[in-house]
Amino acid sequence: MAAGERQCRDYLERHRIPELLHRLGALLLYHRPERPREFLIQALERVKAGKRAEGEYPYLMDEANLAAMFQLLDVVGQGHITAAQYREALKTLGLSTEDLQFGEDANITLDVFKEEV
Repeated sequence: MAAGERQCRDYLERHRIPELLHRLGALLLYHRPERPREFLIQALERVKAGKRAEGEYPYLMDEANLAAMFQLLDVVGQGHITAAQYREALKTLGLSTEDLQFGEDANITLDVFKEEV
């Protein structure tokens, strides 16, 4: 891999551009707005405000969706899922698993799931 290409990849990873584009694409497909460019501008403005703690980050799923997803993972109703299940759920949602602080033997409760996702 050429040095220039590596620098470009490092830049994209450092600023988490692929995750941002994936989320924006998911928001577009979920909401299917009549004016997609305006929708994307508003979503980016909400991201910017959310990072400054001035507004709410634009989420694709609400708490009810997260609870339903958790229940699908917790098929026997134990009240928790494994770290491996949690990691797979994040991957399915297109979220990064790089910064996870949970050990393999950790049990993830619904509250933790909602907070982290």
